[in-house]
Amino acid sequence: MKKNLLVLAASLLLAAPAALAQTTATPAVSATTAVSAGQRKAAEDLLTTMKAEANINSAVDQMLTMQIQQRPEMKAVEPEMRSFLTKYMSWPVIKDDMVALYAREFTEKELRDINKFYQTPAGQKFVSKQSTLMQAGMEIGQRRVQENLPELQKMIETKMKPAGQ
Repeated sequence: MKKNLLVLAASLLLAAPAALAQTTATPAVSATTAVSAGQRKAAEDLLTTMKAEANINSAVDQMLTMQIQQRPEMKAVEPEMRSFLTKYMSWPVIKDDMVALYAREFTEKELRDINKFYQTPAGQKFVSKQSTLMQAGMEIGQRRVQENLPELQKMIETKMKPAGQ
């Protein structure tokens, strides 16, 4: 039982980066693209305005809460999961990577323009709703998968059947 719980916890933690992702998996600009100090500063300002630290903390909390609700046996390892995520996914750990990511994806002017939007009442409302929208989106995705899981299972079974059966 403990081994199964550890495997389950590890698999959930492996899914965490996807749950916390804020951009597409394929960057539009190469990771080796040079960015200016102005781009980095504009990216950092934008992430501050977007309350990235609070949103990441909220996303981690929501993800763990949702996983424990769905799998109550995970409650036993919640402190270890939280400690792991804090160690490797907390804002102080990923801040420089996120700043670099945004700086690579957008020009300095684009970053300043986006920041201007996020400073507006509508932009701040969006920021305040981001974690709620993310959680609701994850719930929609999970519900849709659960509703259609028999179809996926049938497709897999059909694919895995040896030829001639």
